[in-house]
Amino acid sequence: MFQDITIEELLALKDKKELVMIDVRSPSEFQDSTIPGSINIPFFDDNERAEIGTIYKQESVQAAKDRGLEIISAKLPSFVKMFEGIKEQKVVFCWRGGMRSHTSATVLSFMGIRTYRLTGGFRSYRRWVIDALEKMDFKPRACVISGNTGAGKTAILRRLQVDGYPVLDLEALAGHRGSIFGHVGLKANNQKTFEALLVTNLLKLKDSPYFLIEGESKRIGKAVIPEFIVSKKDTGSQLYIEMPILERARHIIEDYSPWENKQELLQAYRHIKDRIHTPIAKEIETALNEDQFEYAVSLLLENYYDPRYEHTMTKYKQEIMTIHAETIEDAVVAVKEFLKSLAADSISINQM
Repeated sequence: MFQDITIEELLALKDKKELVMIDVRSPSEFQDSTIPGSINIPFFDDNERAEIGTIYKQESVQAAKDRGLEIISAKLPSFVKMFEGIKEQKVVFCWRGGMRSHTSATVLSFMGIRTYRLTGGFRSYRRWVIDALEKMDFKPRACVISGNTGAGKTAILRRLQVDGYPVLDLEALAGHRGSIFGHVGLKANNQKTFEALLVTNLLKLKDSPYFLIEGESKRIGKAVIPEFIVSKKDTGSQLYIEMPILERARHIIEDYSPWENKQELLQAYRHIKDRIHTPIAKEIETALNEDQFEYAVSLLLENYYDPRYEHTMTKYKQEIMTIHAETIEDAVVAVKEFLKSLAADSISINQM
């Protein structure tokens, strides 16, 4: 028979990379939110799940079970074959550890495929995420990478992350770039997915003396950052990246691929158009329509983003270190030099 495991046991196995997590809920449930790293082998597809739900409400529990058995019986050979293709240890889960995961684990056991089942299902994982965020004592100090729009802050963080530095990439977790244009070409994560990814990343960083983070607002796309992270950001060391406007415009064009996403960009621009002096706003829109993207972006930076960012930076009371860089590569080198001194200060403090 299969073995039930708790969320704590699942996470311990997951950390050791000893198993594959399989979400047997419908594709729409999986898309809404799942345990990070899971794959989806649905017990019922969305239409089947809706049909069974209707029978449950309008007829009876038994009628819904009978229809469910009829549906899954026809799909069992292909369902089992998908599991046979996974050689690692497996754990299945549904919404609350009920019928779908229990039946999946039972059928697989009969076919000689050993699997675990998560007690309480995805709901137990969601409760664990909320509890972990509420009780987390996150000690690393923040080193905040800030700078005007287009200064390559995200690219700098990701270069540093590749080089092994402790980075909390909130934009990656949110699936959004954090501006009115931030959704273009991306799929924004909802709050549940954001929090699941956030907890996973925070646990990896909890023993670091510091972590690197971008100077974001409290909300990124659909995601709201927990207050303890906002507080860390607001009181952390501030590194301001200063870069030429033409280089910043080039970064933005590379990130947003305007030739491919022109209509999305125009639609987003109309949300802020009224906040810009009318003649300039019209000039920007004309440039966008005529594919003069570098000119349009430069005007947006000068007349909208830079003044707003300057106002935001006045809220920080701590000292801000400015890094003058011509390129992202220059900025990465300068940040690494600063982090050497930060690490040295941490060692000195610990030895006192």
